Amino acid sequence: MSKTYTLRAGNPYPLGCKLTEDGVNFSISSRHATEVELWLFKKADSKKPFQIIQLQRHINHTFFSWHVFVENLPEGTWYGWHIDGPSLTKESGLRFDREKLLLDPWARAVSDKLWNRAKARLPGDNSYYAMRAMVVSQNNYDWEGDTPLAIRSEKAIIYELHVGGFTRHPSSHVKHPGTFAGLIEKIPHLQQLGITHVELLPVMAFDEQDVPSHTAELGLKNYWGYSTHSFFSPHPGYCVSPEKGSHIREFRDLVKALHQAGIGVIMDVVFNHTSEAGEDGPVINFKGIMGNSFYLTDKHDKRLFHDYTGCGNTVNANHPLVTNFIISCLEYWVREMHIDGFRFDLASALARGEDGSVLQDPPLVWGIELSEKLSRTKLIAEAWDAAGLYQVGSFPGYRWGEWNGRYRDVIRRFLGGDTRIISEVATRICGSSDLYQHQHRLPISGINFITCHDGFTLYDLFSYNEKHNLANGEGNRDGCNNNLSFNCGIEGPTKNKQTVALRKQHAKNAYAILLLSLGVPMLLAGDEFLNSQGGNNNSYCQDNSLSWLDWTQAETNADVLRFVQLMIQLRKRHPSLMRRHFLTGAIAEGQTLADITWHGVDPDQQPDWQASQPQPLAYTLTAVASDESDLHIVMNMSDQDWTMRLPTLTGKRWAIAINTAKSSPQDIILPEKQKPVSNPQYQIPPRSVMVFESSF
Repeated sequence: MSKTYTLRAGNPYPLGCKLTEDGVNFSISSRHATEVELWLFKKADSKKPFQIIQLQRHINHTFFSWHVFVENLPEGTWYGWHIDGPSLTKESGLRFDREKLLLDPWARAVSDKLWNRAKARLPGDNSYYAMRAMVVSQNNYDWEGDTPLAIRSEKAIIYELHVGGFTRHPSSHVKHPGTFAGLIEKIPHLQQLGITHVELLPVMAFDEQDVPSHTAELGLKNYWGYSTHSFFSPHPGYCVSPEKGSHIREFRDLVKALHQAGIGVIMDVVFNHTSEAGEDGPVINFKGIMGNSFYLTDKHDKRLFHDYTGCGNTVNANHPLVTNFIISCLEYWVREMHIDGFRFDLASALARGEDGSVLQDPPLVWGIELSEKLSRTKLIAEAWDAAGLYQVGSFPGYRWGEWNGRYRDVIRRFLGGDTRIISEVATRICGSSDLYQHQHRLPISGINFITCHDGFTLYDLFSYNEKHNLANGEGNRDGCNNNLSFNCGIEGPTKNKQTVALRKQHAKNAYAILLLSLGVPMLLAGDEFLNSQGGNNNSYCQDNSLSWLDWTQAETNADVLRFVQLMIQLRKRHPSLMRRHFLTGAIAEGQTLADITWHGVDPDQQPDWQASQPQPLAYTLTAVASDESDLHIVMNMSDQDWTMRLPTLTGKRWAIAINTAKSSPQDIILPEKQKPVSNPQYQIPPRSVMVFESSF
């Protein structure tokens, strides 16, 4: 027979559970609860609790919190809550259900071993099939002096990756595929590539069963992870030993190893919605604890959810209790996990008030910006939501960076051959001053990208004109239809050597433009060796070889991988590409040349910014450091070659550093192997980028 543990009243703070030398304090905040029970389990899959603790209002209740201290309760105990109160009234929107075992929203380690999403959506008891939380210690970890890194944003090169898909393919040859530990084994690749930060797709615990029914029938699951339920716990599916409560240790191991390699960690976080979905979604935690304040609901019928996220619900982020929850959560990940930054999914949803209106000064967004504990943390917004709110260039706050969707779309059009937009292309590659300068923001406010997890991979961008998402089970209706892609004349895979060569050239063009642009560049994992998803531009449910990185491609496309590595090296040796302030086109005091000079086909002429006919885009960047070379950059995305002339240098000569039309190793040449150009006339081939570096 199991031991019954002695109880004390406990304390309302901290929320969640706290392990001490003489037991565990449990506390949960539920403003309108009338009855609360704490259920204790020996294992994550125990059929029944070994002790049920009925909390008493006159002993275990303080303000909004219900709390109890369990003496001598050991680490490794699993637990959940049963809470009762008013349910489903039109006026209140409360959804208490005493039969549902609820997951602690403040849990540091959770298990979904027995989880059944379908049962959680039905009336009745689901205690056996519910998720459970574990009592874990957070104080017995040796950080070895580690702290969050302080890499300046203008020097950042972000690499977006999926923890599971990065190593699940057999070709990864890691000991623990698809885990935090597996990613550690691939750090040498990241170092050789030269990136400064990884941006991890969601690693807070999420519901893998959250997919449409017809998708689930195909055996598919939520792969990307944009379905968070436990914001304080690493995802158990990325742990080697989650049944032992290894979540915190394994994630810390990853962060520490990345920091030791000089690589910062940015987390993709999903505070705009949760995995509990809409009115017919499952009860996991928030619905059964504080549902009427945690979600945006209709003012006339609070049983109905507002959905600005496309996922059934929208978090009521600017409610005081919810704002406190989110900021406390972010501060926890920085303080306890040493996180360097956050990217906020559908961040514009966080700027909405309780009636869904857009707030000019949303308390949450400003609270995050002004938090002293987050003052050295990078903040990146996906500055739009699923209901049409688009705030690129106008997201509230000044310290926030933004995923620059305008950059992505314009550069894709340019790469596809639209050369009539060179004026906007010039603005984008110079840091999007039209979006940020008037607000006294900086080029680092824009996170420049051409591809990301959502959409085509870089190789697919130049291999498919149409999306191919039938494998998702949604009749090819899901995913974006406006891909701005260019298949180089053949849809999908081909053995045509000319087409394959052109696709590689386009990939190199994309990398060259991205890494030559002012702002913060972001690369998609696998693009550096031309990973393909077979034309699927919405692989959110494809936890299989379709989405996993095939590491054999790193050998097959070693030439492109080399190009990317050397392109990153070129960016790093040119401070002129990592300016913190916008270009002016003027000659600064103490200088003899302007910071940037634009050229037409003749270097003594300006480009025809209003031209309707194809023309190359050419400009010269003046060095800002004494040991730096000047750069002359030419981008020709037309189908014709152009004869051009280099601008004159005083006391220096030009040498070709990049020509994307050339095959490796002549496509990019290290400075020590560059040869000065003797003839100022040169030809830039069709659909290519050329870069010249100056030398004495």
